[in-house]
Amino acid sequence: MERAAQGADGGGGSNSSSRSSSRATSAGSSPSCSLAGRGVSSRSAVAGFGGGGSRSSPGSVAASPSGGGGRGREPALEGVLSKYTNLLQGWQNRYFVLDFEAGILQYFVNEQSKHQKPRGALSLSGAIVSLSDEAPHMLVVYSANGEMYKLRAADAREKQFWVTQLRACAKYHMETSSKMMNQVEGQQKNLVHAIESLPGSGPLTALDQDLLLLKATSAATLSCLGECLHLLQQSVQQVGQPSHKPGASENILGWHGPKSHSTEQLKNGTLGSLPPASANITWAILPNSAEDEQSLPPEPEPNSGPELVLSEDEKSDTEDKEETELGVMEDQRSIILHLISQLKLGMDLTKVVLPTFILEKRSLLEMYADFMAHPDLLLAITAGATPEERVICFVEYYLTAFHEGRKGALAKKPYNPIIGETFHCSWEVPKDRVKPKRTAPHSPAGHEQPTAEDPSKSYKLRFVAEQVSHHPPISCFYCECKEKRLCVNTHVWTKSKFMGMSVGVSMIGEGVLRLLEHGEEYVFTLPSAYARSILTIPWVELGGKVSISCAKTGYSATVIFHTKPFYGGKVHRVTAEVKHNPTNTIVCKAHGEWNGTLEFTYNSGETRVIDTTTLPVYPKKIRPLEKQGPMESRNLWQEVTRYLRLGDIDAATEQKRRLEEKQRVEERKRENLNTPWQPKYFIQEGDGWVYFNPLWKSH
Repeated sequence: MERAAQGADGGGGSNSSSRSSSRATSAGSSPSCSLAGRGVSSRSAVAGFGGGGSRSSPGSVAASPSGGGGRGREPALEGVLSKYTNLLQGWQNRYFVLDFEAGILQYFVNEQSKHQKPRGALSLSGAIVSLSDEAPHMLVVYSANGEMYKLRAADAREKQFWVTQLRACAKYHMETSSKMMNQVEGQQKNLVHAIESLPGSGPLTALDQDLLLLKATSAATLSCLGECLHLLQQSVQQVGQPSHKPGASENILGWHGPKSHSTEQLKNGTLGSLPPASANITWAILPNSAEDEQSLPPEPEPNSGPELVLSEDEKSDTEDKEETELGVMEDQRSIILHLISQLKLGMDLTKVVLPTFILEKRSLLEMYADFMAHPDLLLAITAGATPEERVICFVEYYLTAFHEGRKGALAKKPYNPIIGETFHCSWEVPKDRVKPKRTAPHSPAGHEQPTAEDPSKSYKLRFVAEQVSHHPPISCFYCECKEKRLCVNTHVWTKSKFMGMSVGVSMIGEGVLRLLEHGEEYVFTLPSAYARSILTIPWVELGGKVSISCAKTGYSATVIFHTKPFYGGKVHRVTAEVKHNPTNTIVCKAHGEWNGTLEFTYNSGETRVIDTTTLPVYPKKIRPLEKQGPMESRNLWQEVTRYLRLGDIDAATEQKRRLEEKQRVEERKRENLNTPWQPKYFIQEGDGWVYFNPLWKSH
């Protein structure tokens, strides 16, 4: 914006420092914006600047804020200041007009052109005005929208006069915005109270769909406006600190202004049905019922060490993977609407238990395993003849992994893993299928499920995942293929956030793919996920920039998952670029949809199209429930899954509550005994977690 303004300012004007002529003239009408009301009297303005070329007319001063029955005539401050344009043209004199009523600083080429369209304009609401020693008598105006004006006055007194007036104008308009927000907050509370006061039965109730929608959207809109105001207020508080860069915590959304009374009611509990409108809906965050603690089954010994998982017990997975879409049942929609109306923008959802009917019938740990549904592409990375081929193979695998792992774009949430929960599985991949994608034969259409009749003719890929921490919720997974000397070690911390009409989940952490045969390590990150349109039929999209890099070879890749623009645009878009950093050469580019068709273009000019919907899916091999330990995902969640399949949401909710309460009870016991949790399969190393017996240490 600054460059655009400077570009428009390119012609004419003197390069010398200005002899500013500033005066207040009658223009506008805000009762509290007069020069006198702002702490600089018109008399002092005239006395101070009369001899130096700056003038202020006493007759133009507006009526005081408390005087009269109508709005007084308001002055605008105007005069010549020198404005920094660019390196070539430097400082140029421009005629500035400060409009108190509108809260806008405008500038023109000269005084004669001030009745024409201004060369530039800066909104002062939330603006920062600071002094600078970069040049004599210099001040800098930082607008809340990111624009910046570098200005110079004729002398120190005139500089201070402009700074005082600009700051006063910015403060006035910020306070006005705050008052308006307080009024809107009060009106929204009245609206919520009016809706919640409606009877529980009759033609119009508190659970009317349109009223719930109004309640939810008004809360989300207010939160968004409040957050914008909060960011502006933060900027104003940092006057004189233009170099301040917000820390990570400051970038987290969340309005710190007045809170809606219903926000404080968020407690955890059962969501099978809605109570009457007169009752508070609660989701208890940390219940501590004594009778619940007594009725819970004992926790398995957490520190018993790694268990031997016999692969000969594993059988091909026949679990039903179909999920019913959300948004089709009105009673479910009512619960979602009521929940949204009580959440706050930017609110951390870690401790908010969401309604059971939005859950997938699998744990998050199993979802990570489902990202490995194309193990032939993973193992094919080792078959690459050069470092360039191998990094491209990894990018091809990475981009095709999310479709099957996310079960398309269906917006349901997997179970939050219980601390100590584990998931084990494996895949058998026919050896003749493991080829780099660029040379592999074209796969037939449809999701075929390849199998290897003879184990000696297949590679074995083993997978183990474990929930190693509850707060924060950290999941780890490790997979290896001993025959191909390949392994992947990953730790992920999921952080959910309410974003108005959507929910965002950040995947914090990283993974490392190791190719032991080549001595290469590829460090990669994961994208964020967003559940959109949560008021209608929710859908999932991925978003954010992720990186893949190999320090040994110098190759890296940048992958961008594009979220859908507000207007128009395609969904599920992804682009990628693979670069050889020592030579700054781009060796591959890719674009398409992560759950559809991807097109790869190589530096040789060759292109290849991969349709993720027709790639062969290799079924997991997993032990039957009767041979699984009590903390293995499917065994642990089997009752919740069973009731979800039966459509008994109340029973599923109760089973889920028991599991989660059991986890809380055990956590309190460990805190009382000062006994930290000891995972079975992963060891903490620095900020990360590593499998206890990884392939690179055992070979």
